Amino acid sequence: MSRYTITVTGTVSGRGRSDPDTVIGYDPPLRTYFLQAFPHDVTDDPALWLGTHGHAFERLEDLHDAAVAHGYGFMPLSADVAAKLIEDKAAMADRAPP
Repeated sequence: MSRYTITVTGTVSGRGRSDPDTVIGYDPPLRTYFLQAFPHDVTDDPALWLGTHGHAFERLEDLHDAAVAHGYGFMPLSADVAAKLIEDKAAMADRAPP
């Protein structure tokens, strides 16, 4: 599984928020990109967690669209992080599913 730190910003409930410790990555067993942001007020889970089921986001654009639908954004990704994510997916694509 790949994991990189980025910043997510957005407005929820009329309040601007930013999380500079957001984790974005690729999960080979689920074959999806994922995003984890904002510590939840009550649990240890992230308040924003996208990409928790198989084939949820096969393209970074799909993950970004889902984040926007929740009121958040993370684009543009740095060219370095975007390239690494695409490389991670390509490198893990040859693995047989579990």
